[in-house]
Amino acid sequence: MEEEMVYHTPALLFPCMDGLDIKPDGVYVDVTFGGGGHSKEILRRLGPDGRLFGFDQDVDAMQNIIDDGRFTFVRSNFCYLKNFLKYYGVEKVDGILADLGVSFHHFDDSERGFSFRFDGDLDMRMNQRASMKASDVLESYTEAQIADMFYLYGELPNARKLASAIVKTRSEKKINRISDLLSVLDPFFSRDKQKKDMAKVFQAIRIEVNHEMDVLRKLLSQSRSVLNPGGRMVVLTYHSLEDRLVKNYFRAGNFEGKVEQDFFGNRLTPFRLVNNKVIVPDEEEVARNPRSRSAKLRIAELRDL
Repeated sequence: MEEEMVYHTPALLFPCMDGLDIKPDGVYVDVTFGGGGHSKEILRRLGPDGRLFGFDQDVDAMQNIIDDGRFTFVRSNFCYLKNFLKYYGVEKVDGILADLGVSFHHFDDSERGFSFRFDGDLDMRMNQRASMKASDVLESYTEAQIADMFYLYGELPNARKLASAIVKTRSEKKINRISDLLSVLDPFFSRDKQKKDMAKVFQAIRIEVNHEMDVLRKLLSQSRSVLNPGGRMVVLTYHSLEDRLVKNYFRAGNFEGKVEQDFFGNRLTPFRLVNNKVIVPDEEEVARNPRSRSAKLRIAELRDL
């Protein structure tokens, strides 16, 4: 348990397990393997004939691979879920777990560039084999693209001013390090909101670098064809952008949240909501695991249409 705590403490661990409703002989996927905390608990509940696939694109996650014949690690982004399951001869699974966001492990590693608490390269790549780093985004995007990124993914009202300052600065010198970016943006944030607003800046850049919203859409879209009827999809989100996508898809089967109805007024949606009200951590869990503070858990079951 000590190693797991160092890398990442799973949020809402037991509500996630209850949501998966694990069958001993079932096939499950943890698409955000990370430190393996959720996966270890799934394996504890599986019988000898059960199977678990763990997806993670981060090379650091390979240090946590579980030595268990029922477990298969896939070093890949979860947007390729269906392709890799097919490669391993699996057409359908009984449950999918996704714990989105960034772990303490990434925030605490100064070399990865996810946190403004340290100085280091502006990297922010979850997949270190990817070509574009955070510094490349700030160097190559147009002022309009940077402004859109800050507004859409960081929900920053002064997005245009921030983008203008970055473009002006990069014409004179490189913005390659965290300290470079902080010095450019610091004048735009008041002292009392500085940390909160800077966190939004880093969130926006990270989402763009890793195409997080696009890959989440792909995962949700594939879930319908990968899950068995009655199979469960369990998703933990940490900011409103992710949560809105998941909420809309579970409720309506599309990302706009528009529910279609048949002639008799019955909702035509592929999923049944297991928890109509989003599940959040209690005070005890937040005290034990501060990262879980913003976690929201949504669970849906594929209908047998």
